[in-house]
Amino acid sequence: MSIAIDARMIEMSGIGTYIQNLIISDIYDVAIGDEKLIHKYNPRIKVISFDAKIYSLKEQLFFPFKKLKKYNVSLIHFPHYNAPIFCKIPFVSTIHDLTHLIFPNFMKNKLARIYSKILIKHSVKKSRNIITVSENSKKDIIDFFKVDKDKITVTYNAIDSDFHYSNSDLSYLFEKYKIDSQKFIYLYVGNLKEHKNLSRLLKAYSQTKYLDKTVLILAGKAFESLDLKSYESKLNISSNVTHTGLISKGELVDLYNLANVFVFPSLYEGFGIPPIEAMACNTPVISSNTSSLPEILGDAALYFDPYSIEQITNALNNIYENEKLRLDLVQKGRNQIKRYDWRKTVEQTRKILNQ
Repeated sequence: MSIAIDARMIEMSGIGTYIQNLIISDIYDVAIGDEKLIHKYNPRIKVISFDAKIYSLKEQLFFPFKKLKKYNVSLIHFPHYNAPIFCKIPFVSTIHDLTHLIFPNFMKNKLARIYSKILIKHSVKKSRNIITVSENSKKDIIDFFKVDKDKITVTYNAIDSDFHYSNSDLSYLFEKYKIDSQKFIYLYVGNLKEHKNLSRLLKAYSQTKYLDKTVLILAGKAFESLDLKSYESKLNISSNVTHTGLISKGELVDLYNLANVFVFPSLYEGFGIPPIEAMACNTPVISSNTSSLPEILGDAALYFDPYSIEQITNALNNIYENEKLRLDLVQKGRNQIKRYDWRKTVEQTRKILNQ
């Protein structure tokens, strides 16, 4: 009897980190996806090559069930809610969050909204067990689908060991992104999607008292539907804001270490890995007070209402002015991240799958 994982998202942000840390642990006998990418993390695992895009029709119609039977697979782990509708092999799903249901207006394509809702509902109903990454996400799943709470298990995400404090020379970042080394640096990391609330962050940042002494770095993938640069120009802060686009993990670690403060204005998170990565690099965190974030960050962040531009502005000013607060948050952050360990997540997942 074999256990398989759908590993097609292995190098995507967020879920990719989750898959990587499960794949290397030898929980699974078989992985579905790109053989070259999967073997980068675990060269011992058997791979069924399958390149259908997530949410595609090909994924639904041509999922490699015959090959899975050949490997005697008795259980599949889908690390997302995209299990094929006609999947006859028992499966477990990880549902990280319900962003598309809580903020349906942020998904502009009506057909995509309907399709994602069908997939989530199917995963909730047909999964032998549902894994999720916070008590807040568990509550959301129960509220939306009236599912038995005993069917859902919370396994927290964690931080890769690559994320840690470093006193190495980071001057190359000042040169690469043309940042004045004398300025105070606010950093945001994540996708530039609408629910990440970057428009309000930019508006709040434009109203800070210390604009001429600071810069804001936005690190992450941009989306055409969110035209931030023209908004920055309208706010007259283009010279203060730097977009890095997608970056390597090494550069990301360096950016966390370079920043004076990490800011996370998201309206909704299933877990929120970037703030705890920042904490691991001794960077103080200011964060929105919504969804799972107070649960995950505890007392190690300075919180604000993400819908209030005034509160975001005040938090940005407060953290700039108060060095004692920054040092206190760094210390609390060191303690908070001790809660999160991939080894614990792996063992919890192994137990669920074996059951």
